[in-house]
Amino acid sequence: MSSVTEQLGQPATHDIELAISGMTCASCANRIERKLNKVDGVTATVNYATEKAKVTFPESLTPGDLVRVVEAAGYAAELPPPPTAPSAAAGSADTAEVTTADERVRSLRHRLLVSAALSVPVIVLAMVPALQFRYWQWLSLTLAAPVVVWGAWPFHRAAWVNLRHRTTTMDTLISMGTLAAFGWSLYALFLGTAGMPGMTHPFELTISRSEGAGNIYLEVAAGVTTFILAGRYFEARSKRQAGAALRALLELGSKEVAVLRDGPSGPVEQRIPTDQLVVGDRFVVRPGEKVATDGVVEEGTSAVDVSMLTGESVPVEVGPDDAVTGATVNAGGRLVVRATRVGADTQLAQMARLVEEAQNGKAQVQRLADRISGIFVPIVIALALGTLVFWLVTGAGATAAFTAAVAVLIIACPCALGLATPTALMVGTGRGAQLGILIKGPEVLESTKRVDTVVLDKTGTVTTGTMTLLDVVPADGEDRDTVLRMAGALEDASEHPIAQAIADGARDRLGTLPAVSDFANVEGRGVQGVVADDEGDRSVVVGRPSLLADWAQALPSELEEALRSAQASGGTAVAVGWDGAARGIIVVADAVKPTSAEAIRQLRELGLHPVLLTGDHETVAGTIAAEVGIDADAVIADVLPADKVEVVRRLQAEGKVVAMVGDGVNDAAALAQADLGLAMGTGTDVAIEASDLTLVRGDLRSAADAIRLSRRTLGTIKGNLFWAFAYNVAALPLAAAGLLNPMLAGAAMAFSSVFVVSNSLRLRGFQPLTRN
Repeated sequence: MSSVTEQLGQPATHDIELAISGMTCASCANRIERKLNKVDGVTATVNYATEKAKVTFPESLTPGDLVRVVEAAGYAAELPPPPTAPSAAAGSADTAEVTTADERVRSLRHRLLVSAALSVPVIVLAMVPALQFRYWQWLSLTLAAPVVVWGAWPFHRAAWVNLRHRTTTMDTLISMGTLAAFGWSLYALFLGTAGMPGMTHPFELTISRSEGAGNIYLEVAAGVTTFILAGRYFEARSKRQAGAALRALLELGSKEVAVLRDGPSGPVEQRIPTDQLVVGDRFVVRPGEKVATDGVVEEGTSAVDVSMLTGESVPVEVGPDDAVTGATVNAGGRLVVRATRVGADTQLAQMARLVEEAQNGKAQVQRLADRISGIFVPIVIALALGTLVFWLVTGAGATAAFTAAVAVLIIACPCALGLATPTALMVGTGRGAQLGILIKGPEVLESTKRVDTVVLDKTGTVTTGTMTLLDVVPADGEDRDTVLRMAGALEDASEHPIAQAIADGARDRLGTLPAVSDFANVEGRGVQGVVADDEGDRSVVVGRPSLLADWAQALPSELEEALRSAQASGGTAVAVGWDGAARGIIVVADAVKPTSAEAIRQLRELGLHPVLLTGDHETVAGTIAAEVGIDADAVIADVLPADKVEVVRRLQAEGKVVAMVGDGVNDAAALAQADLGLAMGTGTDVAIEASDLTLVRGDLRSAADAIRLSRRTLGTIKGNLFWAFAYNVAALPLAAAGLLNPMLAGAAMAFSSVFVVSNSLRLRGFQPLTRN
């Protein structure tokens, strides 16, 4: 970037990504972004979900300067690891990030459990007068104090940071409200009449002015703290998944490799960690092993399973001078590969960067509560101060003035607001889990309402993703079962995925297969051997037509036609011959899932336009699309992994809101780029972690159910938030007027919370679309 800008006569700039910690809501990210962008020459975007800042800065600044700007705003920033030893550095940084995130979740869970255990008795004692024994208020103080001081410490610390920088967030209101309730309770207990033996809080649903010297609000202070901690815990647990896609990508690669080194009597194998490979090293890949890094085959021939990276369901035949990609699996013979790209230059590493860029490039999704709190919090604080001043000026007395001001803060405390999102999310995700749908967090739900286009990966999503026996075409006068039996018996001795599909299909249809002797694998062309039949041993050949031609077994015209027809429809055709003649054609292919057509219809009924996206040939894609009911003009074929991201971006640039459904590593970046990513649970961990929703059962019909459930959950959350705020807004004037009886406030707050929980529980009745 520096050279380009210098040629244009502009100051050279650099890009860096900082890991940000200490953010508690979306407004924190906005504050850091504003602080960074105020520095001359700096352009920054801060993503609250991934807790990262992407910064472009001039040469006159150093990364350390940027870190100091973030720290001056009250947060912490870490520089990326040094570029040396990319694999090891990435691994160590990744481990550190995982450890930090895990510690944050564990800390919140610990605070939540302890606070909940202490708060429940406090709330019950306050709300049930029959349980208020002689010194109940002092027990409540003993239980509530640790919750308000230790349990709510993250809110107090954040509020202090906000105060130092003259800003307010929801943390400010939570801290002020809980401390005000707790502080007034201490005043009433030690200096007022609330500490007298036998004091009770009766339920008086009346509006009357009170000085408050005999009222305590410990249940409010403890309850609000516990409810908000619950919301923060569930949020942190979902955010913990932000970097999991990159970790899963890195774990795909081989950890060790057998490299060839010169020895006294020729090359010898030596096992070393993969990150020690250098360009030019020759290494061995045995059947079943992963290719350690990108390279070129120097010796051997084999079939390589590339579905993890490209989505191509049929293994690719490779031989000398053919390129192979790291993390793909050798399904056939022994290969000797020369490394051409290592470390950060490999295709796997480039895909990891694609996922990361797509995640960081997402628009920041701020929770509705955070957006409203930006206006709500300052207004409440100003109202509380105005109430205090008003009653003091009008001569109502200091006690009455402080009572009214504290009542404003207490009634504005977001008790129901703390339940609004987590309860709906818990019920919605719990119901989703019963239906095989995993929703990762509240920030993914807003996209489901606006989605109008759904992009479907073919392999493993619309289709099964594995080779399946489709058809057996015998030559004239030949028996279909005999052709399948001969081919199945011979292919059963091979490890090739196509061979296994034929063998499995034969065993399913015919049962036990005959014995085979003199088996031989003809690399890249097929297999041959002797099959023991009831009529005697037969010399059978199965493979490409060219292999049968070597045995003078040319295909008759009807088999030639069957071969062309199979290839035109996207299948893989294998010829079978014995005793000097070609006997039949066997067709295998990646079969369409039986529920895919119904799923496409359900998605259309939701107002979504389906698009088929695949790395397969256009002919194959067109056949599949026609079978499931996708329009021919909505088929995009022959795309590489990076192209899938570009397709999603192009659709978004056209104004469409895109949902992406996929299952492979090659889909991960597109899933992250899409407005809504849905991963098939039968797919790879990388795709699942990069997505917003996971369809555990691998049934495409679950995609429609997932969108319906997400939309309903989002609607419930918005309804909860509305009523939570409506309660605050309606009660604030009463509190400011000094007419709010504390028990009426407690009852209203309890009702608001019960309403929110009850509204959320309605999601348990969600039913999937009818299954045929």
